Amino acid sequence: DLTPLQKQSKHVSPQLYTTLHRRACSSVSTPRITTHYTIHPREKDPRWEGIEMERFADEADVVIVGGGPAGLSAAIRLKQLANEQEKELRVCLVEKASQIGAHTLSGACLEPSSLNELIPDWKERGAPLNTPVTEDVFSILTEKYRIPVPILPGLPMVNHGNYIVRLGNFVRWLGEQAEELGVELYPGYAASEVLFHEDGSVKGVATNDVGIAKDGSPKVWMIDEKKWRPGRVEHSVGWPLNRNTYGGSFLYHLNEGEPLVALGLVVGLDYTNPYLSPFREFQRWKHHPFVAPTLEGGHRIAYGARALNEGGLQSIPKLTFPGGLLIGCSPGFMNVPKIKGTHTAMKSGMLAAETIFAKVTAEDVESETAGLHVPEYAEALKSSWVWKELHAVRNIRPSFHNYFGLYGGMIYTGIFYWIFRGKEPWTLKHCGLDAHQLKPAKDCTPIEYPKPDGKISFDLLSSVALSGTNHEGDQPPHLTLKDDSVPVNRNLAVFDGPEQRFCPAGVYEYVPLESGDGMRLQINAQNCVHCKTCDIKDPSQNINWVVPEGGGGPAYNGM
Repeated sequence: DLTPLQKQSKHVSPQLYTTLHRRACSSVSTPRITTHYTIHPREKDPRWEGIEMERFADEADVVIVGGGPAGLSAAIRLKQLANEQEKELRVCLVEKASQIGAHTLSGACLEPSSLNELIPDWKERGAPLNTPVTEDVFSILTEKYRIPVPILPGLPMVNHGNYIVRLGNFVRWLGEQAEELGVELYPGYAASEVLFHEDGSVKGVATNDVGIAKDGSPKVWMIDEKKWRPGRVEHSVGWPLNRNTYGGSFLYHLNEGEPLVALGLVVGLDYTNPYLSPFREFQRWKHHPFVAPTLEGGHRIAYGARALNEGGLQSIPKLTFPGGLLIGCSPGFMNVPKIKGTHTAMKSGMLAAETIFAKVTAEDVESETAGLHVPEYAEALKSSWVWKELHAVRNIRPSFHNYFGLYGGMIYTGIFYWIFRGKEPWTLKHCGLDAHQLKPAKDCTPIEYPKPDGKISFDLLSSVALSGTNHEGDQPPHLTLKDDSVPVNRNLAVFDGPEQRFCPAGVYEYVPLESGDGMRLQINAQNCVHCKTCDIKDPSQNINWVVPEGGGGPAYNGM
């Protein structure tokens, strides 16, 4: 996200709250779970009376929130333009991770088109793109067999000319390029709220409070070198998911000087069975006869999880507002059938930089609001190859909502994308919010997952330990509930507590009340890997994910 005006951070003195959690239908009053100030405002808390709030404010021409490919591309392009035209332009970027790239997670197959535009001499500058794609494999998996699918020219899964990368390393390198150009990077600062001018336009951002007391699925593996095929890209659909559950897998062979593979399972969050666990489906997938031989004899070295914004063109929100605009993955520029969004995210950042630069450096600019409005960004994006690319694939994802599910969607893709290149005169709609797709537990069949073997499949907590996740323990949990009674009274009673299964980090669990009379929800916020699945999939839309103290969260090492 971009804010072309002011950055503000704030630090506060310590204060005290209390955290408890609750479960199952019971007549006992609901224990307090949420202590965060976004739910319980400080002005209503007598313990904050008379406490001075220390503030530090700083001004910049452009403030960028988030140090991912889009934010860094925007920062780089802004400074390139400023240096070319000998203009003074202060560009600041705040990032909640402790270092640039530490929260970046993707088994990435990178299309280099935007990078070629942004930094044409990236090879000479040492960009960590070490593995050009040499082989493409696509499969439909049944429980025991593999059906090979030919990858015809023009289909989204063609990866000729792309690179398999560890996106965290690439983002770290982009950060180095940005700093060389004079961008000010502030890792460890989590932007927690938007600040507004009196006229309603955006003024800047505030970083979150620190010093407040607590009470107030991809992996990377190292495999047997004999099974290592650098540059090989494998994708599959089908098992272990049924035909009406959208999803697929990837397995990429990296060329990083040692036999590494990155693998993962993507599960559409519009699934309907509350007993489904994306993490455990992933563990099951690794035992498929086509997948397991690659992993046998190897060992896992990292784990992580994230949510992908897969709504496509139909879900893109309004992109500009007085004082700011939206770039990158947050508004949803991912090409879903390609499973690629880095190139489009970077291009959106570059277009944002070019349109913002023209406005903030103009001597005679007129603005109706104190925060500059840059509608030219949305216009530039709609005139770019990004919009053309997303428009061509707009119907592929929603085409899976049919009686035949996966197979109907593949037939639609073959006809209307491969033959007509997405030029059909209609646009299909999505079926609604992911949170509203779960059926009541009584209408669904529980899923029996096999126990992990400790060699290819693993338990959840030992996996989370490999993510390097760490949070300051004495802070209000950043996983907040709008109503502390809803988890037990609705989520557990109707859906059998799906949050304990859709969370890929074991954050949510239902445990017995100390009195033995019912259950309570326990939130293990320290486990959170910042995937934000809970905010999306919670059927009651009662969970609100807010940023924890800056520097907390996973510590992905080049994931």
